[in-house]
Amino acid sequence: MSDWSDGQLGDSMAALDAGVSVNAEDRPHGAGEIGVLKTSAVSGGRFLPQENKAVIERERRLVAESVQGDSILVSRMNTPALVGESCYVREAHPSLFLPDRLWQLKPKDRTKICMRWLSFVLQSAAYRRHVEIHATGTSGSMKNLPKSKLLELPVSYPAPPEQTEIAEILDTLDIAIHATEAIIAKLKAVKQGLLHDLLTRGIDANGELRSPQAEAPHLYKESPLGWIPKDWEITPLDSVSTTVTSGSRDWARFYADSGALFVRIGNLTREHINFRFDSTMYVRPPRNGDGQRTRLEPGDILISITADLGIVGVVPDGMGEAYINQHIALVRASHGVVNPRFVGHYLASPAAQTYISKLNDAGAKAGLNLPTVRGLLIARPARTEQNLIAERLDEIDHRIQNAATESAKLRELKAGLMDDLLTGRVRVTPLLAEAAQQPGSA
Repeated sequence: MSDWSDGQLGDSMAALDAGVSVNAEDRPHGAGEIGVLKTSAVSGGRFLPQENKAVIERERRLVAESVQGDSILVSRMNTPALVGESCYVREAHPSLFLPDRLWQLKPKDRTKICMRWLSFVLQSAAYRRHVEIHATGTSGSMKNLPKSKLLELPVSYPAPPEQTEIAEILDTLDIAIHATEAIIAKLKAVKQGLLHDLLTRGIDANGELRSPQAEAPHLYKESPLGWIPKDWEITPLDSVSTTVTSGSRDWARFYADSGALFVRIGNLTREHINFRFDSTMYVRPPRNGDGQRTRLEPGDILISITADLGIVGVVPDGMGEAYINQHIALVRASHGVVNPRFVGHYLASPAAQTYISKLNDAGAKAGLNLPTVRGLLIARPARTEQNLIAERLDEIDHRIQNAATESAKLRELKAGLMDDLLTGRVRVTPLLAEAAQQPGSA
């Protein structure tokens, strides 16, 4: 990278212009109106123009900085995790204006700087470290990024053509990531519809959804959980379980760098049990009865009983040795009576979640006690119908998980390429030449 020019961000910027604070209604602007961006319009490296508020009539004359195309926005004031957040704006939005908490970067010479390339520089790990070092403020909830410190960001500048090539490669990955996330969002919406239909209407003897209650009232009956098919039962959770308990306290003394997995509320995601790299903890519990009391088995149903109540996860096959803390209830279903996956899906359904939210035990701290958990009501179809419902919901969960895994791989690939291409560790020109020589390339 000897032909790259080392400098600072300020070498290529003519200005960092912020907007002004104006009074606005808490709704997006409509036709004939103008909007002022919320700080949430800059999120995860993306520009979200819908995140704006309609400026009230008498203050329209005060707005000062409209959103320009081929520009970069930076959050100069935000929470410690989000201060310095940036995004690229591809097209101009003349009816949207910046607040005083956002900057718009304006280059000195657009022929010498690719703003899309620069936007990736402002998403890099080196940039985040720079922001963390230089953000100021005594408040633990709000930090400021001084303009002078942002302009002092060290930047290694390739020639403009190479900037463009780097941007195009990383842009391609961004497009793939966005497409995968759109698939995930669509699948989750489909799942919500399936949860409602399958867990209120069920599957008839022909393998089809029953007609809705409004169209075929004779097929349904009222219950504490709403309208359910006539041949379904309502039963308390402990009547279909061999164990309903919660994790032990004082697990901190058993924490370890490796060993058995330790499941906390943060690992329950309403779709599955998730162990992200930054949230995985391990324990080495004693082998006595209390230490092994909540050793998890495949099919165990986990329910959060403090804080965000009612988050449900079902222990999958092959998870290995794992335990829970005191904020999670463990329900071990009677496998000969119910399908644990069906019970898990039912407890995560909108009807069950509404029911659970009304059972919050009175007191200073939100929560469910174990007698309440044991008494939770669930709908119970015939076992064959449970299996069919669980299979269909498991299939959509599997598709969501596969898409999420693909998205994570793309993000990891992007992070690695950013580190290589934006530092010059790997030069983009040889990469493109190598790709051009591959069979089938144009």
